[in-house]
Amino acid sequence: MGTSKTTAFSDLDNELAALAKALGHPARVAILRELANCNACVCGDIVEVIPLAQSTVSQHLKELKAAGLVSGTVEGVKSCYCINWAALARLRDMLNSCFAPAGSENNDCSC
Repeated sequence: MGTSKTTAFSDLDNELAALAKALGHPARVAILRELANCNACVCGDIVEVIPLAQSTVSQHLKELKAAGLVSGTVEGVKSCYCINWAALARLRDMLNSCFAPAGSENNDCSC
């Protein structure tokens, strides 16, 4: 088995890649949007607005939670989730620092 090459990249690149992977499915983007629109902890209601099975939504929430984009608690069969605004702000800042170099508004690319 090959070794991971992630150590060849900066911590910022690895962190951004992990967050991008978590956002790499439209259902996860929709879940984040729904949590942001609610601006409160959501318990079970998310399944009613996402057109997927409960188990699939739970798997997507698990991925978002592992990436730190949502916070959640599980008490028995009841699960509550809310958006992690600090993590989203960090993601925004990372994107800005990686993809908005000085003078990028005056890009000379002609293709």
